[in-house]
Amino acid sequence: MTAQGIVMQPGKGTVQSFTPGRAIVTKLRCADTADSMMVFEETVPTGTKSTFHLHHDSDEIAYVLEGEVTFLIRARRHAAAPRLGAARPLPALNELSSPRS
Repeated sequence: MTAQGIVMQPGKGTVQSFTPGRAIVTKLRCADTADSMMVFEETVPTGTKSTFHLHHDSDEIAYVLEGEVTFLIRARRHAAAPRLGAARPLPALNELSSPRS
């Protein structure tokens, strides 16, 4: 990352589509930030559940814009409504689900 920073405009980034309605837009890649962070925007339809997974290289921070999701962090469930954030520090087994909209 340069000393001037990086600004990613709305609607910009690399889009990856997964199951119907689920997409990730990569806003900043690790390569863009000297491996200090990755930023992405994810649409998670109702009924979606991620696989239980472990992050080896980076902490993970999530912020809910609308709807509701459930974070499972270190065997503890956390319901998250809009404007709630969650930090999942290394090493943390975690998953994400969207039980209802």
